[in-house]
Amino acid sequence: MRVLSGIQSSGKLHIGNYFGAINQMLKLQDDNELFAFIANYHALSGGVDLSELKDNTIDVAIDFLSLGIDPKKTVFWAQSQVKEVLELYWILSRYTPMGLLERGHSYKDKTAKGITASHALFSYPVLMAADILLYDAEKVPVGKDQIQHLEMTRDIAIKFNNEHGDIFTIPEALVEKSVATVPGTDGAKMSKSYKNTIEIFMEEKPLQKKCNKIITDSTPLGEPLEYEGNNVYALASLFLNEEQKAELQADYKSGKYGHGHFKKYLKELIWEHFRDARERKEYYTAHKEEVKELLAEGASKAKAIASKKMEIVRDAVGII
Repeated sequence: MRVLSGIQSSGKLHIGNYFGAINQMLKLQDDNELFAFIANYHALSGGVDLSELKDNTIDVAIDFLSLGIDPKKTVFWAQSQVKEVLELYWILSRYTPMGLLERGHSYKDKTAKGITASHALFSYPVLMAADILLYDAEKVPVGKDQIQHLEMTRDIAIKFNNEHGDIFTIPEALVEKSVATVPGTDGAKMSKSYKNTIEIFMEEKPLQKKCNKIITDSTPLGEPLEYEGNNVYALASLFLNEEQKAELQADYKSGKYGHGHFKKYLKELIWEHFRDARERKEYYTAHKEEVKELLAEGASKAKAIASKKMEIVRDAVGII
């Protein structure tokens, strides 16, 4: 099965990125044909310091490799290294009704949060469709908030196929429902756009400070705490099995511990979970030329597929 997913190079990776997409990639790369790319064109859609974009792209590549993406098993590249995606993006724009994009909740949410409205932000779903359809991806790991965009991709592909034949594979979403939406420090969806993230590779003291900022209720020490709807518990549970979750729930109900205790516990979970990844990150940070070579190798594989697909698309729509 061919699976495709990408992460924007718009800043440091956070817990939401990991459980929303990367963790699924790590599970999928052993038994599937995984395509994983760094979405640096998507990063242009808003809220990014362009002077940092190039460095951010390499940094995200380092993080992917550190977290366990294996270029021997996975086609791994930066979006901008395969220009065909922009050509397909423009062609697909012809098959994208304005009403489809106007219904996009992500655009509305981001502009409501203060991100400048732009064509790039508005047409983001069309570029996402190009990313997916260019490589005939069958499955796309997405968070709950991205399901609508995947449905838009399906709509665009079906409309194109209805006019030109079965050229594009119609993709399906892969969603781990239990972790589809990861809460940020303010309880909203964790997102760089919302400035509520907990970065994966923070130093230990800043990590504790970030955990301490997570919004909780005002229940005083000595009284039982409610774990349902609790942002700290929701994040901690991502790292636990069912038995460990039950133990943590009992601790919340016991009245023996306050919110500060659980924030320290969350920090320890995060710190321990990414221990090996931090060691790999030190290596790749010291060997950036190797990282660039790995991206170039992946881009060559991706481009070979993209070029063949675009020959078919151009012929279908009359582009010479």
